[in-house]
Amino acid sequence: MSFDKNVDGRIDAEELEIVTRSIGLHPKDEELKAMIKQADKDGSGDIDLPEFIELMASKSKNDTTESDLREAFSLFDKDGNGLISAQEMKFVLTCMGFNITEKEAVELVKQADIDGDGHINYEASRTLFKLLKIPLQLKISQK
Repeated sequence: MSFDKNVDGRIDAEELEIVTRSIGLHPKDEELKAMIKQADKDGSGDIDLPEFIELMASKSKNDTTESDLREAFSLFDKDGNGLISAQEMKFVLTCMGFNITEKEAVELVKQADIDGDGHINYEASRTLFKLLKIPLQLKISQK
């Protein structure tokens, strides 16, 4: 399921509501508008992938409870083994409507993989959210 309903590589207010609810956040309409205004650096009225990542990282840092973090982690941990693989990373971001290559997903996982096992555990996912706030020194394709 893609959160980017019109498949334009961007998320509008309606799509953002679906995304936030899927990870356990329940913002009001005014909060959604404020989130878009905060994240919309290019003034387009909606959010592209780098803006979305920065927004989610800031929400996880400022407003998210431990329960919210666990729920977000479980969204990525599709097989429930307590680890996020590059394939799971790619799958979730693709479902959100973002075009990310396998190589880019591997690089994302590498940057947050604190024990070098090629996966992200729950504790390392906190590092991932911090890394995602920065444009990651890699460009994610948006076709």
